[in-house]
This record gives sequence, structure tokens and C-alpha cells, in this order.
Amino acid sequence: MNLHGANDEQSLYFTAPKPDRAYVTAELASIIDFIRYGASRFSAAGLTFGHSHDNPIDEATHLVLASLHLPPDIPPAYGAGKLTAEERLRVLNLIERRITERLPVAYLVGETWFAGLKFKSDRRALVPRSPIAELIESGFTPWLDGRHVERALDLCTGSGCIGIAMAEYNPHWQVDIVDISDDALSLARENVAFQHVGDRVEIIKSDLFGGLQGHKYDLIVSNPPYVTEDEYAALPGEYSHEPKLGLTSGEDGLDICLRMLDEAADHLTEEGLLIVEVGESEHALNMLLPEVPFVWIEFKVGQMGVFALERRELVEHAAAIRAVAAARR
Repeated sequence: MNLHGANDEQSLYFTAPKPDRAYVTAELASIIDFIRYGASRFSAAGLTFGHSHDNPIDEATHLVLASLHLPPDIPPAYGAGKLTAEERLRVLNLIERRITERLPVAYLVGETWFAGLKFKSDRRALVPRSPIAELIESGFTPWLDGRHVERALDLCTGSGCIGIAMAEYNPHWQVDIVDISDDALSLARENVAFQHVGDRVEIIKSDLFGGLQGHKYDLIVSNPPYVTEDEYAALPGEYSHEPKLGLTSGEDGLDICLRMLDEAADHLTEEGLLIVEVGESEHALNMLLPEVPFVWIEFKVGQMGVFALERRELVEHAAAIRAVAAARR
């Protein structure tokens, strides 16, 4: 889960006049017309953009193209293409719903993109979004350079996007995707079938490592819940449509992460690596465990609250980690 795209200034709800539908339908014709119109309406309404996009133009582009069953990378020339009357009404309806209901675009159109792959998306799990996509696309370099990986784990998988993308980009890996939520796992199961990776991806219901006795992995990746209770109370309306189970993790957002740190070494191979996203809870984690050598990964836009730890580092600092984790139980 990633909240870096949330814009506090834009999260205020403005009252924008609702345009006359018949007039608008007559005035707009092309794909680019509707993208421009949607972006203008979204800006005027003061929407928050934090679900895969961080601006109204990209948000409107996603909505319009997905509603027309077009990919996001169509050539610019297609922007002049005209919509049918039925398509115009459908797109206008979705634009108005995005404004009045504050629904994320991915839920409105039922799909989104992650690491260059299309995924089904609905209220059963968070909208896929994480800087970990950049790591997957880059082959986890330099973190996995020279390492042999056979088995990988996506813990707290939600829609399945991270684990499925790892399997797509690494055809020789066997990937387990794990979650405690039946709803999330049902959506993940659909995405596994949609991406045709069922021969390399196993879906497991488990409360973190509870159902993974005897399983060991060369790589464990997780984007767990890490929103604090105070942050959750202040989130814009768009986030209220997502399952709270996938967002919050105690007062400082670290309850689940600390359990993971305490148990991960038992499920990593000798040279295994753990990569976890904790977002803004990075600062609290550093304060709780100052002796643990977290490596905060740099992305194209800078640090995004994602750390890497070797198994041997988890073992070396197991006592300190266990003491902090035990205090939460």
C-alpha cells in the first residue's frame, strides 16, 4: 500500500456545478476530448489522486481508455478517434461517479496496471500500487545480482499483483502468494488465471507465516498494511472504499511488520533476502530498532519507505527484534 500520491491540498471536497449531460455529450467527440474534460472536472472537484496516479490527467486517461477497452499505450493518433453515443454516455457516467462517490478509477473500470501488467481490481483488495513494481521491472538489481532464486514469497499479497508480476518477469521462479483475507485471495486467484501463471504461482491462506511451516524462500517480498490509526482517520474519501484490513497496522503502523521481522528468518534460505514496504512508518521503525541495519532502497523518485535485510542480519539482531515484537502481543 502506498500513500505517497495522496495530496492533502486536493483532498478538500469542493462543490462543482454538475454540467448538463445533453449539452456536454453534444460538445465532446474524441478520446482526447473526454480525457481533457475528465481531467478538468477532476481538478475542479478537488479529488485526491493516490491510487496508481498522482494527477488528474493520468487519472482521466486511465478512466477513458479502460472504459473503451483500450490499452494505456495506444499511439497518440488514436486520440482523435470518435466515441459512439453509447460510449459517450458511459464515460460521462464514470466521470461523474468518480467525482460524486470518490471511487478510485480502478474500482470504477475494474482494472489497473502494475509493473506493466494489467490486473483485475475491485473492493476485495487494495488498488495495486507500490514502488516495488520498479524493483520487479529492474530484476531487483542490485539486490539479487549473483544470487540464485528458485522460490519467492509475496506476503500480504492482496490482489496478487506483486507475486504474479514476480512470476511473469522471472519464469523460472516458483512463487507463493499469501494473505489472510478470503476476499483478497479470491481476487488474487482471478488474477493468477488472468495472467496464466497458475503453474508457477501457489495461493495460500495464512496469517503471515502461520500456515507456511516448512516453507523456505530465497526471496520474501511484502507490502503489508502500515497505515497508523491517526493516518487512517485523516485519509481522503477515496481510501474508505478499500478494505481497512489491508491498510492499518496499529498505532504506529508497524504491528504486522514487526511480526514479520521476528519470524522471517525461519522461512528464508541461508542467503535469503527480505524486502518490505513500510511507507511513512520508516521513521518509527528506525527509532524502534536503531541497531538493525535496514537498507532503505532508492527509487527513481528517491526513498519510498522500502527496506532490504539479509537473513543473517535478521538472525544477528533476532533478540532485539523479538523484544520489540513481543511488546506488541
